[in-house]
Amino acid sequence: MATTQHVPDILSPEFAENPYPAYRAMRESAPLIWHEATNSWLISRFEDVERAFKDKDSVFTTDNYDWQVEPVHGKTILQLSGREHSVRRALVAPAFRGSELRDRILPVIERNARELIDPIRSAGEADLVDAFATRFPVNVIADMLGLDKADHERFHGWYTTVIAFLGNLAGDPEIAAAGDRTRVEFAEYMFPIIRERRANPGDDLLSVLCAAEVDGVRMSDEDIKAFCSLLLAAGGETTDKAIAGIFANLLTHPEQLAAVREDRSLIDRAFAETLRYTPPVHMIMRQTAADVTLSGGTIPAGATVTCLIGAANRDAERFHEPDTFNIFRDDLTSANAFSAAADHLAFALGRHFCVGALLARAEVETGVNQLLDAMPDMRLADGFVPSEQGVFTRGPASLPVRFTPA
Repeated sequence: MATTQHVPDILSPEFAENPYPAYRAMRESAPLIWHEATNSWLISRFEDVERAFKDKDSVFTTDNYDWQVEPVHGKTILQLSGREHSVRRALVAPAFRGSELRDRILPVIERNARELIDPIRSAGEADLVDAFATRFPVNVIADMLGLDKADHERFHGWYTTVIAFLGNLAGDPEIAAAGDRTRVEFAEYMFPIIRERRANPGDDLLSVLCAAEVDGVRMSDEDIKAFCSLLLAAGGETTDKAIAGIFANLLTHPEQLAAVREDRSLIDRAFAETLRYTPPVHMIMRQTAADVTLSGGTIPAGATVTCLIGAANRDAERFHEPDTFNIFRDDLTSANAFSAAADHLAFALGRHFCVGALLARAEVETGVNQLLDAMPDMRLADGFVPSEQGVFTRGPASLPVRFTPA
């Protein structure tokens, strides 16, 4: 391992303020760091993180989710491997792609975007995070599942608690206890609804999941509850921060915002570049099943590996001028940016590539399009400079904009 004396600790205020200089120092001089406080190895170079995600030799496993995810969600698809994983993925994946996405989910996405944007069209000002980004994906998921959107505040509270639990790198006992309470509360909320939906199926995603069958296997009530919990947390937090990030990046690069406003096909490029430049999730963990040698040394078997997506996505060995936001860059392909063949690492890669990537893309395309239509001269509030918050997940906490009222 190389020296780490000039690298800010990932739990330090300096790192939370701006992790990108630390990421650069890691990639250049300390690509493999043993981090005592999180009991994990930190990897930061693109080639190493890509290898951990794409691993076909089963050296990098998701066994870490047994303690990282299961306490708040229950056992999820993230923890499974082999045939068990492929069957579970086959049960849920069809709902998030192709005709199901186009015919069943896209109208839900479009309706929820309109419902949030219509009340602010005439205001002339809005905080895009508070008024739209934090609400939109949660409302979409609740609507998709056929849950009562009047419970939005409960959903938002639950997923915020879950994300805090997942990002509890310092082991705060109060955050851990809140995560445990959330698992119990969400189960008590969901199980009666799942039983009712099995007895009286509707046209919603929850009914689809209750009826789904592959090779004679159906999802149990616990399977469905765990997947819904994962969907709310992962789909809510990440899409929330992605939408806020896209606008923060475009509003601070007005010429690129103007290009997207004129040619909406560029939304895919803006989303892909945001996923690379300011990814919503900065860290994903894996666990080693055998000794493995990466840049900087060897990680022993049975170790937790923290894959620093935020660092890898700005690796100068992979991307030209990586610290520059540029939707027109030629080393990032938007055509495959939402598939397991993506050039960036924000959705992970390989067999655990994000099952909701196409859902996120549909939400982003719809939300960005409708916001640009409603606010054609959108600009940042005078004097406001966007900034990100968070370590495990990261994004703008606020994004006040001004525009001519409709």
